[in-house]
Amino acid sequence: MKNIAFLFLVLLAPIFSFGQLQSPDAYLGYTLGTKFTRHHQVVEYFRHVAASSDQVVLDPYGETYEGRLLQLAYVSSPQNIARLEELRLGHLKNTGLVEGTPNDDIAVVWLSFNVHGNESSSTEAAMKTIHSLITEHQDWLENTVVIIDPCINPDGRDRYVNWYKQNRSLPYDPNPMAREHNELWQSGRTNHYIFDLNRDWAWASQVESQQRIQKYNRWLPHVHVDFHEQGINEPYYFAPAAKPLHEIITPFQMEFQDWLAKNHARYFDKNGWFYFTKERFDLLYPSYGDTYPTYLGAIGMTYEQAGNGRAGLGIDNDEGIELTLIDRIAHHHTTALSTVETASNNKTALNTNFQKYFADSKRKYQSYILTGSAGKIPPNTLRIPQRHTANQGL
Repeated sequence: MKNIAFLFLVLLAPIFSFGQLQSPDAYLGYTLGTKFTRHHQVVEYFRHVAASSDQVVLDPYGETYEGRLLQLAYVSSPQNIARLEELRLGHLKNTGLVEGTPNDDIAVVWLSFNVHGNESSSTEAAMKTIHSLITEHQDWLENTVVIIDPCINPDGRDRYVNWYKQNRSLPYDPNPMAREHNELWQSGRTNHYIFDLNRDWAWASQVESQQRIQKYNRWLPHVHVDFHEQGINEPYYFAPAAKPLHEIITPFQMEFQDWLAKNHARYFDKNGWFYFTKERFDLLYPSYGDTYPTYLGAIGMTYEQAGNGRAGLGIDNDEGIELTLIDRIAHHHTTALSTVETASNNKTALNTNFQKYFADSKRKYQSYILTGSAGKIPPNTLRIPQRHTANQGL
């Protein structure tokens, strides 16, 4: 019933009258990066965008343990939004999960923000990204469906944001020894049950993962990015990932990471921003937000911005250079847009190689079946059937 209602809204979206779209700054009443935005404000902004544009449809997919909303935003051209379910099924024909001729004229990009709650710049960047896509980059959306999850871990995010607002100085103090840069236990990194959701993609032990993965497996995007933060002294990290690589990862998956990196570097070089690749962040453990998608045929990646739970609104690093939340938002916003741009410009290669990934019959194992206690097996474990086996439940 929920799926029918969602499809009904998608089909009717073009005939609704839309209001005046506001930027995040105008809607929230402050410049992004000068304050932290609580989760309910993010939810309200995405609802505003959907109500003001025929290029966005929201898909609430569940709640956290503490009752905060989890939702996706589908962003594309008005024509694509009007036939979103058709595009989804056409895309799944690339995998063999749905029978029929594959639809190869659309790229599907999924952007996941704020899986670690105190790596807080990415949710702020998510608001800026959705606004930029529909106001400045409509050409990319003609052949691309962008799926945005603005906050994977709302409970952890609000735990951090509330702590920071209670402990910061006015104005903020960039001294690393200041109280506002030394978060206490329980930090905002984890969810309600102090579980790291970036270790839970494959095992789905937490309610956030269980609900999200149901949606992910219904789309199986070409490209998936997991936005993170690391130590305050690090330059920005983007793929290619570190070696060694698992044998199931294809040459094209790594080649496309190179294409993305070159496009990111073009923007970072123009702005004089430091970055690095390949030195660490591997693709071996199957339950990260970069590896789980990679093993399902996607170009799966983590992007890492300096900051983490220490940076607050601004902090001096060991070189005496101040790292601000405004800086951190700008970097994540730039790689998010660059990712969509690269996917849009290479949608044919993405579709061709996505089909090849699932058509490969040389793998020793095509699927895995978990057995044992029902209470210990993830309830939404994905089983990939042989190619050309229909799955009517998708």
